[in-house]
Amino acid sequence: MSEGYEALHGAAVWLDLSARGRLVARGRDRARFLHNVTSNEVKKMTPGSSCYAFLLSPQGRIQADLWMLCLEDHFLIDTEPELREKVRQHILKYKVADQVELEDVSDATAAIGVEGPRAEAIPVPAGGHTIAPFSLTGQPGYRIYCAAGGKAEVTAQLEAAGARPATLDDARVVRIENGRPRYGDDIRDTFLVQETGQMQAVSFHKGCYIGQEIVERVRAQGHVHRNLVRLRIDAAETPPPGTQLVAGGAGVGEITSAVFSPRLGKVVALAYARTGHHQAGTVLEAGGLRAEVF
Repeated sequence: MSEGYEALHGAAVWLDLSARGRLVARGRDRARFLHNVTSNEVKKMTPGSSCYAFLLSPQGRIQADLWMLCLEDHFLIDTEPELREKVRQHILKYKVADQVELEDVSDATAAIGVEGPRAEAIPVPAGGHTIAPFSLTGQPGYRIYCAAGGKAEVTAQLEAAGARPATLDDARVVRIENGRPRYGDDIRDTFLVQETGQMQAVSFHKGCYIGQEIVERVRAQGHVHRNLVRLRIDAAETPPPGTQLVAGGAGVGEITSAVFSPRLGKVVALAYARTGHHQAGTVLEAGGLRAEVF
């Protein structure tokens, strides 16, 4: 086990997340506009509040995911590195006469994650940085946004306070152990909201938004045909993405991500399984190996 992995489970780490995309939305209509193009409640957000949300196509397919932090005079939008331009273009596509500006601040800023069971005990470094309650791995933690030139000073203060450095590989293992999907790997632009199980990204009380009709239709039907699941696989080698899940000799899904879990001593994977094969305790086969939903 690496030191970063151990600290994510037992102490606190810092993660350099500066490669992620960061956009700032300003303008008088920013809250109403973001409310109308994202899946979650935005208009009722107050400074300091945050949410996770999807950008959907009119057909209800997930085009991107993002975190939003409400500040006094703007919103900060945080997304996957490869989504920063896609998110910007998707949002601006729906701008007509709205008074809203969207600025990509990814290169001018840095983002540092502080995560692990003892993350809350690590004091926020001095300097008036922006803080958000975001976690990459699903462990307790928060995120620090600072000027790009201040990153070294921030990380030095975090290490002095007891946070250990961890790699993105460490974070990926813990994220998958915790069953947290990543857009691009476990969530794709052909998927429906309910298939991912990430219902914290959706408000069912906010009124109209892009893709809402499909989200509501699926809710009315009461089920989807596939569901995101977490698997324990009796193996030391990780099966590749796309490995079929089999039940009774028939394919019932596929793996999207897999890692070896040092804590469990076996592989943990994220996958999509056909409805009826997604409940905890269901035993499937993956590449000829026993795979149990948990």
